[in-house]
Amino acid sequence: MRLAAMADVRAERGKWASFVLSAATHALLVVVLIYGVRWQSHPPEAVEVELVRDLPAPAPVPERAKAEPRPLPPREVKPQPRPAPRPDIALREKPEKPKPRPEPKKEVPAPRPEPKKEVPAPRPNPELQRSLIDEQIRNETERLAQARAADEAAHQAKAVRERQADSARESARARAAAEYIDRVRAKIRGNIVLPADVRGNPEAVFEVSQLPNGEVLPPLRLKRSSGHAGLDLAIERAILKSSPLPRPPSPELFSRVLELRFRPLEDGEGR
Repeated sequence: MRLAAMADVRAERGKWASFVLSAATHALLVVVLIYGVRWQSHPPEAVEVELVRDLPAPAPVPERAKAEPRPLPPREVKPQPRPAPRPDIALREKPEKPKPRPEPKKEVPAPRPEPKKEVPAPRPNPELQRSLIDEQIRNETERLAQARAADEAAHQAKAVRERQADSARESARARAAAEYIDRVRAKIRGNIVLPADVRGNPEAVFEVSQLPNGEVLPPLRLKRSSGHAGLDLAIERAILKSSPLPRPPSPELFSRVLELRFRPLEDGEGR
Protein backbone atom coordinates (compact mmCIF):
# COMPACT_ATOMS: atom_id res chain seq x y z
CA MET A 1 0.00 0.00 0.00
CA ARG A 2 2.81 2.42 0.80
CA LEU A 3 4.50 1.83 -2.49
CA ALA A 4 1.23 2.33 -4.23
CA ALA A 5 0.74 5.61 -2.35
CA MET A 6 4.16 6.80 -3.38
CA ALA A 7 3.44 5.89 -6.95
CA ASP A 8 0.18 7.89 -6.79
CA VAL A 9 1.95 10.94 -5.39
CA ARG A 10 4.53 10.85 -8.16
CA ALA A 11 1.86 10.47 -10.78
CA GLU A 12 -0.02 13.44 -9.27
CA ARG A 13 3.07 15.65 -9.46
CA GLY A 14 3.78 14.53 -12.97
CA LYS A 15 0.30 15.51 -14.02
CA TRP A 16 0.63 18.94 -12.37
CA ALA A 17 3.86 19.59 -14.25
CA SER A 18 2.26 18.43 -17.49
CA PHE A 19 -0.64 20.90 -17.03
CA VAL A 20 1.82 23.73 -16.52
CA LEU A 21 3.71 22.84 -19.67
CA SER A 22 0.54 22.24 -21.69
CA ALA A 23 -0.29 25.92 -21.58
CA ALA A 24 2.66 26.48 -23.93
CA THR A 25 2.98 23.29 -25.93
CA HIS A 26 -0.68 22.13 -26.09
CA ALA A 27 -1.57 18.53 -26.77
CA LEU A 28 1.75 17.39 -28.29
CA LEU A 29 3.82 18.22 -25.19
CA VAL A 30 1.26 16.53 -22.94
CA VAL A 31 1.97 13.20 -24.64
CA VAL A 32 5.73 13.71 -24.36
CA LEU A 33 5.49 14.67 -20.67
CA ILE A 34 3.45 11.61 -19.77
CA TYR A 35 6.00 9.41 -21.54
CA GLY A 36 8.93 11.05 -19.63
CA VAL A 37 7.25 10.69 -16.23
CA ARG A 38 6.75 7.00 -16.78
CA TRP A 39 10.41 6.62 -17.83
CA GLN A 40 11.78 8.27 -14.65
CA SER A 41 9.62 6.30 -12.18
CA HIS A 42 11.74 3.63 -10.15
CA PRO A 43 10.47 0.12 -9.60
CA PRO A 44 9.26 -0.54 -5.98
CA GLU A 45 11.95 -1.89 -3.51
CA ALA A 46 11.39 -5.29 -1.81
CA VAL A 47 10.82 -5.17 2.00
CA GLU A 48 11.23 -8.19 4.22
CA VAL A 49 8.74 -8.41 7.12
CA GLU A 50 8.71 -11.03 9.85
CA LEU A 51 5.34 -11.99 11.13
CA VAL A 52 5.26 -12.41 14.94
CA ARG A 53 2.17 -13.22 16.83
CA ASP A 54 1.06 -11.17 19.82
CA LEU A 55 3.86 -8.65 19.36
CA PRO A 56 3.35 -5.00 19.61
CA ALA A 57 2.84 -3.15 16.41
CA PRO A 58 6.10 -1.94 14.95
CA ALA A 59 6.87 1.75 14.99
CA PRO A 60 6.01 3.59 11.80
CA VAL A 61 8.85 3.82 9.40
CA PRO A 62 9.60 7.42 8.37
CA GLU A 63 8.84 8.14 4.76
CA ARG A 64 11.66 8.86 2.41
CA ALA A 65 11.98 12.21 0.89
CA LYS A 66 10.12 12.28 -2.29
CA ALA A 67 12.27 12.92 -5.30
CA GLU A 68 10.84 15.67 -7.47
CA PRO A 69 10.91 14.85 -11.14
CA ARG A 70 13.18 17.04 -13.20
CA PRO A 71 11.35 19.00 -15.91
CA LEU A 72 12.11 17.90 -19.40
CA PRO A 73 13.53 20.41 -21.81
CA PRO A 74 10.86 21.64 -24.28
CA ARG A 75 11.03 19.95 -27.58
CA GLU A 76 11.12 22.01 -30.72
CA VAL A 77 7.90 21.91 -32.60
CA LYS A 78 8.55 21.73 -36.27
CA PRO A 79 6.01 23.51 -38.47
CA GLN A 80 3.96 21.13 -40.47
CA PRO A 81 4.58 21.38 -44.18
CA ARG A 82 1.76 22.88 -46.19
CA PRO A 83 -0.05 20.44 -48.40
CA ALA A 84 0.73 20.75 -52.04
CA PRO A 85 -2.06 22.37 -54.06
CA ARG A 86 -4.35 20.00 -55.75
CA PRO A 87 -3.92 19.57 -59.43
CA ASP A 88 -7.50 20.64 -60.14
CA ILE A 89 -6.91 24.01 -58.38
CA ALA A 90 -3.75 24.51 -60.37
CA LEU A 91 -5.65 23.80 -63.51
CA ARG A 92 -8.31 26.31 -62.52
CA GLU A 93 -5.75 29.02 -61.97
CA LYS A 94 -4.36 28.64 -65.46
CA PRO A 95 -5.47 31.52 -67.67
CA GLU A 96 -8.02 30.66 -70.27
CA LYS A 97 -6.95 30.75 -73.83
CA PRO A 98 -8.51 33.57 -75.82
CA LYS A 99 -11.28 32.45 -78.09
CA PRO A 100 -10.51 32.78 -81.76
CA ARG A 101 -12.27 35.69 -83.39
CA PRO A 102 -14.83 34.80 -86.02
CA GLU A 103 -13.64 35.54 -89.48
CA PRO A 104 -15.62 38.32 -91.16
CA LYS A 105 -17.97 37.13 -93.82
CA LYS A 106 -16.95 37.99 -97.28
CA GLU A 107 -19.38 40.27 -99.00
CA VAL A 108 -20.87 38.73 -102.05
CA PRO A 109 -21.35 41.36 -104.72
CA ALA A 110 -24.97 41.78 -105.75
CA PRO A 111 -25.72 40.74 -109.28
CA ARG A 112 -25.87 43.63 -111.66
CA PRO A 113 -29.30 44.27 -113.12
CA GLU A 114 -29.57 43.62 -116.72
CA PRO A 115 -30.10 46.77 -118.76
CA LYS A 116 -33.68 47.22 -119.87
CA LYS A 117 -34.35 47.12 -123.46
CA GLU A 118 -35.55 50.42 -124.81
CA VAL A 119 -39.06 50.14 -126.17
CA PRO A 120 -39.62 52.49 -129.05
CA ALA A 121 -42.27 55.15 -128.23
CA PRO A 122 -45.46 54.90 -130.30
CA ARG A 123 -45.81 57.44 -133.02
CA PRO A 124 -48.29 60.23 -132.15
CA ASN A 125 -51.65 60.16 -133.90
CA PRO A 126 -52.65 63.76 -134.76
CA GLU A 127 -56.35 63.00 -135.13
CA LEU A 128 -56.50 61.18 -131.79
CA GLN A 129 -54.70 64.01 -130.04
CA ARG A 130 -57.06 66.57 -131.57
CA SER A 131 -60.11 64.63 -130.43
CA LEU A 132 -58.72 64.31 -126.89
CA ILE A 133 -58.05 68.05 -126.71
CA ASP A 134 -61.55 68.86 -127.97
CA GLU A 135 -63.09 66.57 -125.36
CA GLN A 136 -61.07 68.21 -122.58
CA ILE A 137 -62.20 71.65 -123.75
CA ARG A 138 -65.86 70.58 -123.78
CA ASN A 139 -65.60 69.07 -120.30
CA GLU A 140 -63.93 72.17 -118.87
CA THR A 141 -66.51 74.45 -120.53
CA GLU A 142 -69.38 72.43 -119.07
CA ARG A 143 -67.77 72.42 -115.63
CA LEU A 144 -67.32 76.21 -115.67
CA ALA A 145 -70.90 76.72 -116.84
CA GLN A 146 -72.25 74.50 -114.07
CA ALA A 147 -70.13 76.33 -111.52
CA ARG A 148 -71.37 79.71 -112.72
CA ALA A 149 -74.96 78.52 -112.64
CA ALA A 150 -74.55 77.17 -109.12
CA ASP A 151 -72.98 80.44 -107.96
CA GLU A 152 -75.76 82.48 -109.56
CA ALA A 153 -78.44 80.29 -107.99
CA ALA A 154 -76.78 80.56 -104.59
CA HIS A 155 -76.49 84.34 -104.97
CA GLN A 156 -80.14 84.68 -105.92
CA ALA A 157 -81.25 82.44 -103.08
CA LYS A 158 -79.17 84.48 -100.66
CA ALA A 159 -80.67 87.72 -101.99
CA VAL A 160 -84.18 86.32 -101.61
CA ARG A 161 -83.44 85.24 -98.05
CA GLU A 162 -82.00 88.65 -97.23
CA ARG A 163 -85.03 90.45 -98.71
CA GLN A 164 -87.36 88.21 -96.78
CA ALA A 165 -85.40 88.78 -93.60
CA ASP A 166 -85.39 92.56 -94.18
CA SER A 167 -89.07 92.52 -94.91
CA ALA A 168 -89.74 90.52 -91.78
CA ARG A 169 -87.64 92.89 -89.73
CA GLU A 170 -89.36 95.92 -91.24
CA SER A 171 -92.76 94.41 -90.64
CA ALA A 172 -91.89 93.62 -87.07
CA ARG A 173 -90.46 97.11 -86.57
CA ALA A 174 -93.49 98.77 -88.16
CA ARG A 175 -95.82 96.67 -86.04
CA ALA A 176 -93.88 97.50 -82.89
CA ALA A 177 -93.80 101.22 -83.86
CA ALA A 178 -97.55 101.22 -84.51
CA GLU A 179 -98.20 99.61 -81.15
CA TYR A 180 -95.97 102.22 -79.50
CA ILE A 181 -97.81 105.11 -81.22
CA ASP A 182 -101.14 103.57 -80.18
CA ARG A 183 -99.97 103.56 -76.56
CA VAL A 184 -99.00 107.24 -76.82
CA ARG A 185 -102.30 108.22 -78.47
CA ALA A 186 -104.27 106.20 -75.94
CA LYS A 187 -102.69 108.15 -73.08
CA ILE A 188 -103.38 111.49 -74.81
CA ARG A 189 -107.00 110.52 -75.70
CA GLY A 190 -107.71 110.02 -72.06
CA ASN A 191 -106.85 113.68 -71.37
CA ILE A 192 -108.84 115.31 -74.26
CA VAL A 193 -111.91 117.40 -73.27
CA LEU A 194 -114.04 117.77 -76.42
CA PRO A 195 -115.98 120.96 -77.07
CA ALA A 196 -119.73 120.49 -77.20
CA ASP A 197 -120.17 121.96 -80.62
CA VAL A 198 -117.87 119.60 -82.54
CA ARG A 199 -119.68 118.11 -85.53
CA GLY A 200 -118.52 115.46 -88.02
CA ASN A 201 -115.19 113.65 -87.72
CA PRO A 202 -112.46 116.24 -88.07
CA GLU A 203 -108.78 115.15 -87.94
CA ALA A 204 -105.96 117.13 -86.38
CA VAL A 205 -102.25 116.29 -86.90
CA PHE A 206 -99.60 117.42 -84.40
CA GLU A 207 -95.81 117.12 -84.38
CA VAL A 208 -94.56 116.45 -80.86
CA SER A 209 -90.91 116.74 -79.81
CA GLN A 210 -89.80 114.65 -76.85
CA LEU A 211 -86.77 113.71 -74.80
CA PRO A 212 -85.54 110.08 -74.43
CA ASN A 213 -87.38 109.88 -71.10
CA GLY A 214 -90.68 110.80 -72.83
CA GLU A 215 -90.90 114.39 -71.61
CA VAL A 216 -92.75 116.64 -74.13
CA LEU A 217 -90.92 119.75 -75.33
CA PRO A 218 -93.19 122.74 -76.07
CA PRO A 219 -94.19 124.37 -78.24
CA LEU A 220 -96.19 121.83 -80.21
CA ARG A 221 -96.55 122.16 -83.98
CA LEU A 222 -99.97 121.81 -85.53
CA LYS A 223 -99.34 120.35 -88.98
CA ARG A 224 -103.01 120.16 -90.00
CA SER A 225 -105.92 121.73 -88.20
CA SER A 226 -109.17 119.96 -87.63
CA GLY A 227 -111.05 123.10 -88.72
CA HIS A 228 -112.32 123.60 -85.17
CA ALA A 229 -110.15 125.88 -83.06
CA GLY A 230 -111.64 124.62 -79.82
CA LEU A 231 -110.88 121.01 -80.78
CA ASP A 232 -107.25 121.84 -81.76
CA LEU A 233 -106.73 123.61 -78.44
CA ALA A 234 -108.26 120.69 -76.49
CA ILE A 235 -105.89 118.21 -78.22
CA GLU A 236 -102.85 120.44 -77.56
CA ARG A 237 -103.71 120.69 -73.87
CA ALA A 238 -104.16 116.91 -73.64
CA ILE A 239 -100.70 116.28 -75.21
CA LEU A 240 -98.95 118.59 -72.72
CA LYS A 241 -100.89 117.06 -69.84
CA SER A 242 -99.82 113.51 -70.92
CA SER A 243 -96.09 114.33 -70.52
CA PRO A 244 -94.04 112.21 -70.00
CA LEU A 245 -95.20 109.99 -72.84
CA PRO A 246 -94.79 106.17 -72.74
CA ARG A 247 -91.37 104.89 -73.74
CA PRO A 248 -90.86 102.50 -76.66
CA PRO A 249 -90.16 98.81 -75.88
CA SER A 250 -86.85 98.99 -77.77
CA PRO A 251 -84.38 101.90 -78.03
CA GLU A 252 -84.43 101.43 -81.82
CA LEU A 253 -88.05 102.56 -81.92
CA PHE A 254 -87.39 105.87 -80.18
CA SER A 255 -88.03 108.95 -82.34
CA ARG A 256 -87.41 112.48 -81.17
CA VAL A 257 -90.33 113.80 -83.22
CA LEU A 258 -93.66 112.00 -83.25
CA GLU A 259 -96.49 112.65 -85.72
CA LEU A 260 -99.79 112.08 -83.93
CA ARG A 261 -103.20 111.98 -85.68
CA PHE A 262 -106.45 112.44 -83.79
CA ARG A 263 -110.07 111.86 -84.88
CA PRO A 264 -111.92 112.19 -81.63
CA LEU A 265 -115.43 111.34 -82.77
CA GLU A 266 -114.45 108.33 -84.93
CA ASP A 267 -112.11 106.87 -82.28
CA GLY A 268 -114.52 107.55 -79.46
CA GLU A 269 -112.09 109.94 -77.82
CA GLY A 270 -112.86 112.50 -75.26
CA ARG A 271 -115.04 112.75 -72.16
